[in-house]
Amino acid sequence: MRENTYDILVIGGGVIGSAVARELSRYRLKIGVLEKELDVACGNSCRNTGMLHAGFTYKPGSLKAECAVEGNREFDQVAKELDIPFKRTGKVVVGFSDEDRQNILKFKRIGELNGVQGLEMIDKARLNQIDNSAGGKFALYSPDSGILNPMLYTIALAENAHQNGVDFFFDSEVKAIKRQGEYFQVTAGDSVFSSRWIVNCAGMHCVTISEMLGLHGHQVRGFKGEYYVLDKKAKDFMDIPVYPAPNAKGGFSTHATPTVDGNILVGPDSYITEGPDDYACTRDHMQGLIKDGSAIFKHMKAEYFIRNFAGTRWKRIDPETGEVLDFLIETSDDHPGVVNLIGIESPGLTCALPIARRVVARIQEKEVLEANNDFNPYRKGIVRFAEQSKERQKELIANDPDYGEIVCRCETVTRAEIVQAINNPLGAVTLTGIKNRTRACMGRCQGGYCETRITALIQEQCKVKEHEVMYQHKGSGMFIGKVREVLDGE
Repeated sequence: MRENTYDILVIGGGVIGSAVARELSRYRLKIGVLEKELDVACGNSCRNTGMLHAGFTYKPGSLKAECAVEGNREFDQVAKELDIPFKRTGKVVVGFSDEDRQNILKFKRIGELNGVQGLEMIDKARLNQIDNSAGGKFALYSPDSGILNPMLYTIALAENAHQNGVDFFFDSEVKAIKRQGEYFQVTAGDSVFSSRWIVNCAGMHCVTISEMLGLHGHQVRGFKGEYYVLDKKAKDFMDIPVYPAPNAKGGFSTHATPTVDGNILVGPDSYITEGPDDYACTRDHMQGLIKDGSAIFKHMKAEYFIRNFAGTRWKRIDPETGEVLDFLIETSDDHPGVVNLIGIESPGLTCALPIARRVVARIQEKEVLEANNDFNPYRKGIVRFAEQSKERQKELIANDPDYGEIVCRCETVTRAEIVQAINNPLGAVTLTGIKNRTRACMGRCQGGYCETRITALIQEQCKVKEHEVMYQHKGSGMFIGKVREVLDGE
């Protein structure tokens, strides 16, 4: 086993762990991130709607409310720094009944208490002007809400952290943590790491890590939601996320949301799950999405369905009452060197960097951190050929002929983009990793044309055999060999 010594180890490479790593890299520290999967953004950080929330459904004074409003206000600058797509589309929360109106007005008042700006009740005529595909007789309009790509955001945070000196270790599931003097000894994957600080950003596995750290008594409950992904042909019918009126507790049922990439997401529904990796979609819930989605999006038609997926949210709950509790960032003099994050679910995407700054502040309460004067907040993403002007496309091809070869026809993704994704700064190479970085395999045919071509490029670039190429997780190989070789061997 190898031994690696760090000032701070972050456990978890989702959006929260990657944001924490980036914020910590502003200081002269040796930082490592331990991730059990083969890439960042393999869990619930990529299984969500991709909303930048405004903050009008969270209890005033709560960490959720505080961080959501803070994260929303800064995101134009964040998107610019990290070179990720982002649209401040606004959002409408539509209602049909007097009860809906009262619930919407309740959360309008909550939003105003939280400092959310521009909230406005609108009638049917104004709703039709904003988006005439939206169902509802009236709505709350939130101009500051927005949409982003959650996979690219997480990847960008991680790449920028790595660019500023953070080490990422994949296939490194934490198996044991022991305190030895001033250091923790962490067994992860096939290695042992030493660190003065541990930051638990393990998401749905946060309680497992918390127990290893000796912080007992926390409970989380999983709420699962399923989604339909609609083809880009439906994008002409929707310009803005459409949510139904919240229930009395602030929860939303099925909503319809355009993505920054041109698809429409319909979902999620919500029900309790016991499985931390329960991502299966079910017939009954998909049929429910069609019924509920049709009420708020008039063009919910089977001809547009190209994919479905599920995500889970692990909420921190009171073990006695079952009440859903606020986000928790926990430190304790009885457990020095630990920052414990519990129940970071929605709106975690919006709150990621504000939460990360609060983690840094907790560490600064115990020691002085020296600024890293070489920190660079800017990260450059892969240039998307399909989004460029004709003149720019010609320029790209002239500089790199690989931009002239289309690998994914549905999304017009070129060989140059695939090669750049394969050789990404984090060194993560899976089919899903390439998809998340380029959108290859995400079009109408869902990889029917390009999946084998991408596999061949991974083999070529990484010098591996086809059976060594993983889809997403360890052991998720898709191929056992070439057809002729297999037949000849029989």
